Amino acid sequence: MPLSASDTDIPAKVRAWFGRVPPPTLAIALSGGGDSVALLHILTRCFDPGQVRLVAATVDHGLRDGSAREADQAGRQAESLGVPHSVLRWRGWDGSGNLQDAARAARYDLLCDWARGAGAAALALGHTLDDQAETLLMRLARTAGPAGLAGIPPRRLRGGVMILRPLLEIARADLRAYLRHNGLSWAEDPSNTDDRFARVRARAALAALAPLGVTPDALAGVARNMAGAEQTLGWAAFEAARASARVVAGCVVLDPHALRLMPEEIARRLLTGAVSWVGRGDYPPRRRPVAALLRDLHRGQGGTLGGCRIVHARGEIWVCREVNALKDIRAAPDEVWDRRWRLTGPMTAGAEVRALGAKGLSRCPGWTETGLPRAALEPSPAVWLGNDLRAAPLAGMGLGWRAEPAEDGPGFAATLLSH
Repeated sequence: MPLSASDTDIPAKVRAWFGRVPPPTLAIALSGGGDSVALLHILTRCFDPGQVRLVAATVDHGLRDGSAREADQAGRQAESLGVPHSVLRWRGWDGSGNLQDAARAARYDLLCDWARGAGAAALALGHTLDDQAETLLMRLARTAGPAGLAGIPPRRLRGGVMILRPLLEIARADLRAYLRHNGLSWAEDPSNTDDRFARVRARAALAALAPLGVTPDALAGVARNMAGAEQTLGWAAFEAARASARVVAGCVVLDPHALRLMPEEIARRLLTGAVSWVGRGDYPPRRRPVAALLRDLHRGQGGTLGGCRIVHARGEIWVCREVNALKDIRAAPDEVWDRRWRLTGPMTAGAEVRALGAKGLSRCPGWTETGLPRAALEPSPAVWLGNDLRAAPLAGMGLGWRAEPAEDGPGFAATLLSH
């Protein structure tokens, strides 16, 4: 059978997507569905084994019958192509919250942890042009701004692993043709036809909108245009942060007068970035609660959002960690606490690092001399032995202990740049 255009063009397009220097080890998220099976096969044709080492993994969420069998089948496909395969099992849902959101977050966490363990700094996912279009349509319904309408990013750093989406410019129909031509089988997730899910309804809506020219290609073009606008706005927010924000004791401190004079979109981005950086959330807070908080701040009020407490103090706006978000976070001395602090000092058996809290702060007689507001000190790291406070370096009770930032990412202002 002669090769189809898609059979020859798609691997060439994907190979070009990686540029001249592909990652030496590339991890692949293999769900067993058509898009990921196509991705696996395409990548084995893009790279020689001596050039790029491929490894694959399947996440079995265990949420429906047959998931373990499908994961095993995906493994057999990978191994038939000479790609080592692992099954990652998630059994972490406690029945509360949004199941889809929890499963998605767990999937990314498991895959990034596995990729790091496999020596891979990059993880390839099988999102397609159709996924991009469906995502854009769903975000339109949520009145998303430029960041949301920029769609699914082709590259994004998460947990120290660069997530790559090399199929984002390729239509699902072309991938299905590729699969059929190469005699490849795949599993169909039953949820793909369940109209209880927004993505399935968006897929149906796209078919209805096609006569108007609202096609996956057109929506992907919108996403590319908005990504350019997003980069420009990110740069403006970065410059605003450099001029009107500073980091003090792990908090972001903002000039309220400068914040009020900024264009609303830049002020919103600055506040969103501050909450994300201080709160260390995997996802930024949504647009509406940030806009509401910004209005409250302009009226001299504060609030809580994204694991942060935001207050007016000493004529400035302080974005601080929220104490309640830290109640279960503990670490041994010299370990990283809350992904941001490392405490070192005279070791005491059984001591641990926890948040200072209001009661701990009351035991620090010199805290007012630090010049830091209570909202910044209560969530600061302290050394405890049971209920006995041994040290609180940021609150003026050092006693030989030091609290130093554990740098595990870019500084605050740099996080506002869009990539």
